[in-house]
Amino acid sequence: MRTKCYSVRLESLTPSKSSKAYLAKSYNGLEDWIPSQFIFGRDYDVSKSEAWWIAAWILERKNIQYSTKKEAWFNSETGKMLPTYVVKKHTPTKVTKEIIHDKNLER
Repeated sequence: MRTKCYSVRLESLTPSKSSKAYLAKSYNGLEDWIPSQFIFGRDYDVSKSEAWWIAAWILERKNIQYSTKKEAWFNSETGKMLPTYVVKKHTPTKVTKEIIHDKNLER
C-alpha cells in the first residue's frame, strides 16, 4: 500500500519512553505526538536543518507546522521510498518530403 508523505522540518523529534510515539516540535513552538509507524525516516536532501518524512494524513490531524511543497510516496509495508517518475508519450509529427530542383546542380 502506498502512503503519501511530506518532508517536515522539525526543531526536535524525541522518542517517548515506550518508543511508540515521538514528540515533534516545530520551529514556531507548536508540538504534538506522532505515532512512530507514520514516520518514514529522515529526509537527507535537506542540509540546513533536520527534516523527516511523515504521513500526510496524520499531519492534517496534528498541530504541527508543515509544508506541502516536497512530497514523496512510500511503501507502508517496507517503509521504502517509491520511485518518482513521469511518463510522457511523444507522438512525432509527420514530415512531408519536399524536393527542390536546382538547375545549378545538374550535369
